[in-house]
Amino acid sequence: MPDRFSSNAPSLTSPATHAFAVTPNDGADLPEATRALYVGTGGALALRLLSGQSVVFTGLAGGSILPVRADRVLATGTTASAILGLV
Repeated sequence: MPDRFSSNAPSLTSPATHAFAVTPNDGADLPEATRALYVGTGGALALRLLSGQSVVFTGLAGGSILPVRADRVLATGTTASAILGLV
């Protein structure tokens, strides 16, 4: 399949080209740092940003996309589900 953008360098403002399922875990990092997180089923999402800061996003609606660079999604404090890491 042709890709008109194959010669363009990817950046943080370009669309994601890969996604992976996220299982919240207080002790394990994600397989790779995200450029965004997709929340399929709403709730709260606790995560650790690349800076090392831990934050909790509350009241997220299902279908939300958070443009955050995260290296861990925490089980403690997370009630949202069907989470995907976008890279």
